[in-house]
Amino acid sequence: MTSTKKQTQVRLEEDVLAAGKAAAAARRLDFNKYVERLIIEDTTGARAAGMAAAQRLIDEHGAFLDDLEQQLDAPHRQTQPGAAE
Repeated sequence: MTSTKKQTQVRLEEDVLAAGKAAAAARRLDFNKYVERLIIEDTTGARAAGMAAAQRLIDEHGAFLDDLEQQLDAPHRQTQPGAAE
C-alpha cells in the first residue's frame, strides 16, 4: 500500500512555530512528522483516550504518587551547611 502525501502551507506565529519545533526535536521527530502525529491523534481519538487513561491513573493512585514525590524531594529540602534559611 502506497501513501501519497500532499503538501500544504500553514501560517503560524513565530513563538508557536518555535514551540512546535522544540517539541518535535524533544521527541526526535522532524516538524512535519510531529504535526502529522498531532492531527492523527486529535482526529482518531487517540489523544483523548490517552488523557482519559492518565486521569484514571491520577484518580486511582494520586495519593500514592504525591507521597512518593514528597519522599523523593525530602533529601533536597534539607538545608545545607552555610545555606541561608
